[in-house]
Amino acid sequence: MTRVRRLNDTFDTGLVWLRRDLRNTDNAALYYALKHCERVWCVFVFDTTILQPLVDAWHARHPDTQPQDRRIEFILAALGELDEALRTDGGGLIVLYGNPADLVPTLADELGADAVFANHDYEPVAIERDETVREQLAEAGRQWLTFKDQVIFERDEVLTGQSKPFTVFTPYRNAWLRQLSTFDLKPYPVETYAKHLAALPSRLDRQLPTLEQLGFAPSNLGELSLPTGMSGAQRLLDDFMTRIDSYADRRDFPAAKGPSYLSIHLRFGTVSIRTLARLAHELSLQPDGQGSATWLSELIWRDFYFMILAHHPRLARGASFKEEYDRLRWEQGPEADEAFAAWCDGRTGYPLVDAAMLQLNRTGYMHNRLRMVTASFLVKDLGVDWRLGERYFAEQLNDFDFSANNGGWQWAASTGCDAQPYFRIFNPVTQSEKFDAEGRFIKRYLPQLAKLPSKWIHAPWLAGAERLAECGVVLGKDYPAPIVDHAEARARTLARFGK
Repeated sequence: MTRVRRLNDTFDTGLVWLRRDLRNTDNAALYYALKHCERVWCVFVFDTTILQPLVDAWHARHPDTQPQDRRIEFILAALGELDEALRTDGGGLIVLYGNPADLVPTLADELGADAVFANHDYEPVAIERDETVREQLAEAGRQWLTFKDQVIFERDEVLTGQSKPFTVFTPYRNAWLRQLSTFDLKPYPVETYAKHLAALPSRLDRQLPTLEQLGFAPSNLGELSLPTGMSGAQRLLDDFMTRIDSYADRRDFPAAKGPSYLSIHLRFGTVSIRTLARLAHELSLQPDGQGSATWLSELIWRDFYFMILAHHPRLARGASFKEEYDRLRWEQGPEADEAFAAWCDGRTGYPLVDAAMLQLNRTGYMHNRLRMVTASFLVKDLGVDWRLGERYFAEQLNDFDFSANNGGWQWAASTGCDAQPYFRIFNPVTQSEKFDAEGRFIKRYLPQLAKLPSKWIHAPWLAGAERLAECGVVLGKDYPAPIVDHAEARARTLARFGK
């Protein structure tokens, strides 16, 4: 996977395989295909090697019910908008279902495509899949051309002074900023060559599949007011631009409207990372640009974790970044299983943790501060292997991205690069008092605690049975008692890591 500034070959026909880039603007692969081909078709494949594990995970938790997944609905909505946009320019979107390693080379053969264009994917399984596709295309005399699109800098583009990959974020960010140029943020002018989009052959010009045809039942996505597709990304971005100046001050408070809420759009590419980074960078240079600078730093974290995965693919096999921590002995047995189940269900007895998990389960979204709090609680209060939490987030998060999810979990577990030291352990009560002081977020997801004053809502068990009863709460009935004592759990964690 090499960085491409220019492509000199020209082709009669090209096929663009869209994956994590569901837009027809500022798209590297689409741009190069349109510029260098007389005719271009676009395809998206609902990958059964990805969908089947989702179905299996659902049935493991919800036997005998139809699977639901908000991400599938989000993708379908994005594809509908993308198809319409492509048709406006004379093309359209081919949508297939199955194993893309088989379907893409077959489709290229059917269309007589001289080359298949795609944007880089960085997960090890995806890299293996793409190599299989490349080999099959090569056997048929077709080219496989891939481009950097979902990051600003990838793999080896930002290195230390010793030409080695960074393992600590702050020096990486500083080097990233020093290396940044206007070229890196320049959009790809897809519209200049859109006339090369080819109308779909009649045999491939079908309606998009329905959710039911994909084997899924409707979720609550429509109730969440989550804008979808390219237009939804633009709406969120426009809204965020009106309050970006306060981002640094508000981003840690889950009851506040602080984040951009664009993470799912970045995940599926309904907005370009160059668009976001360009805005963040330009605004960060202004006198009041602290909010923008903080947001840009968060976008750089994304590049950082992609880079870490590229250099350490063993992470995708469940390895700790710090290999010595693969020897840690986590809690096991029925009590650990019940503790994990309580964490998943939001019934640990720690209100901020429970409210955060309920938010995740009901919406597929979790505030970034709460991702850190809940992850720390699972690993360092309950002593449960971080990999179980990582997997649960992977199943539930609308914006699930392996590199960021793995990086976040290993940061919280103190097993990763630039991680929280093992002796720094979040106290779930003080985190609650600091970042949800009035309990506004807690009350949103735990209405049974709504009458508790802020003094007691962060740790209801400290209020005493009489005060709780006055507020209509009986521990063990209306709300659980804490399943673990934080001070005791902290001592166990120090012992676990200190051995």
